[in-house]
Amino acid sequence: MKMQNVAAVLLALSVSWLFGGCKGDKDDTDAAKRETRTTVLTPSAPASAVYEQNNVSIDSSNLQDGYIMVRYTGQAAKAKVQITVPEGSVYTYTLRDREYQTLPLTGGDGSYRVDVLENAFDNMYALLCTTELSLKLRDEFLPFLYPNQYVWFTGDTDAVRLGIELSDKSGGDLDYVSNVYRYVVSNISYDTEKAQNIGGDYVPDVDAVLKTKKGICFDYASLMAAMLRSQGIPTKLLVGYSGDTYHAWISVYVKEVGWVENVIRFDGEQWSLVDPTLAANNSASAVKKYIGDGSNYLVKYSY
Repeated sequence: MKMQNVAAVLLALSVSWLFGGCKGDKDDTDAAKRETRTTVLTPSAPASAVYEQNNVSIDSSNLQDGYIMVRYTGQAAKAKVQITVPEGSVYTYTLRDREYQTLPLTGGDGSYRVDVLENAFDNMYALLCTTELSLKLRDEFLPFLYPNQYVWFTGDTDAVRLGIELSDKSGGDLDYVSNVYRYVVSNISYDTEKAQNIGGDYVPDVDAVLKTKKGICFDYASLMAAMLRSQGIPTKLLVGYSGDTYHAWISVYVKEVGWVENVIRFDGEQWSLVDPTLAANNSASAVKKYIGDGSNYLVKYSY
């Protein structure tokens, strides 16, 4: 992932010129002061539904919320979890410690297969257990509101506290998305050295990124996703390709139009924000026309 400079905000200043049907003013929802959330969703492993085998525990007690908790207590240095989603894609996660890890189920309703493997030697892994899960979400947005291994936060996370501060200064959800974006791209610099030495098992730490004020694209996307989710805004952390560049970006759910894909994106050279007021003031087709048909973006994973 070789990425260069982080650019300033790209605002659609001539929205009315681009889209003849735009309103001149922000709608009433965005004009009102935003209602800030002070509590966050917290994953748990209550053990009401647990599959255990060969030093592995898979807690699916909260399956309908779109996540499972997995723990490995064996002697190997590390273990891996492979989750096959209904459409066939395989998501791989690394378990480094002996605590439960929160792993998302982002492929929608259907059948999931969970395989857990432990490191045998070098890069070779041995299968420890396999289980099948049938998912029926109680709310389609929950997988993109809860924290998980790649978008981790709690009520004590600095990123959540910062989100509260920015929310208090926001005029609505759309304004908050803009404020989060502006803060991150203005205060976090791109870490070229880290990008050149990153390992395949890398997991973002949003508070470490805030403290060091440096990060790679995965860090940027994880930090923004954590700040948005903690304030009740469904957000997908997407990993894939823009052209030949492998990177991460986010998509946000806006009540007026649904999912606004690639609303905050990174093209391998710079970050850009599609002005989220577009979502409130235009039809879904108009927004899609503005951000493109997605042909330049190939999503491999959604967390």
